[in-house]
Amino acid sequence: MTTQTPSARLAGLGIILPDAPKPVASYVPVRLAGGLAFVSGQLPFENGQLPATGAVPSKVSPEDAKAMARRCAINGLACAAQALGSVDRIRGVVKVGVFVASDYGFGGQPGIANGASDLLVEVFGESGRHARAAVGVPSLPLDAPVEVEFVFEIAD
Repeated sequence: MTTQTPSARLAGLGIILPDAPKPVASYVPVRLAGGLAFVSGQLPFENGQLPATGAVPSKVSPEDAKAMARRCAINGLACAAQALGSVDRIRGVVKVGVFVASDYGFGGQPGIANGASDLLVEVFGESGRHARAAVGVPSLPLDAPVEVEFVFEIAD
């Protein structure tokens, strides 16, 4: 059995990585250190726009927020691919941090975070399984419902 590359798996899922989103403040999108790629928090931009704003679940449904977490993962992969030259240089996913703008009392952050986590396993297989935090916060930059950060292990 042949092992598919991450880029082949993305193609099989019908995903074309977009241009890496530009930072919205004073930071770099990716920092390489010690065989790791630290990807700054990604918002669910699509064609330069947020598909929705506000807290979950009053303004954005958990299902839509989960889809936006998946989009954050696609954007994170785009940033990593730009920094590394190819998504195929990613050996595995070490850690994912998911932040969800949440209404008081909402506790469904892990389900929303699965949008990002599930995609990473689809793309990287077993090496896509990772440590994770899923945290509810009162607000996020640009009033985004979801933000996701990543730590990837990279091949030499």
